[in-house]
Amino acid sequence: MDNNEISIIFSTAPDEAEASLIAERLIESGSVACCNIIPGIKSIYRWKGEIKKDDECMLIIKTSKSEVGKVIAEIKSLHSYEVPEIISIPVIEGNEDYIQWVKSITKGG
Repeated sequence: MDNNEISIIFSTAPDEAEASLIAERLIESGSVACCNIIPGIKSIYRWKGEIKKDDECMLIIKTSKSEVGKVIAEIKSLHSYEVPEIISIPVIEGNEDYIQWVKSITKGG
């Protein structure tokens, strides 16, 4: 089986409230199987010519590859950032039972 039929999407949010809102909406829409929220990350980045340091939350989102475009659009519509981080990575290998579960939950599966 081609395991890269599912993807992991990484996104950051300014706080747990926004991360939870995004995660819950994505789950409710049926476009993702699971979202993990990791609070307390520190992001250091360059924005509009300045070096910024912010506390954020990381979302780790599991979905079918066919749903990635929809998930990106959903995150952008809910997010407070002007340019939110949204990065999709294909799954190369993993627990076949878990991969099948992700596919069965998402509309793309």
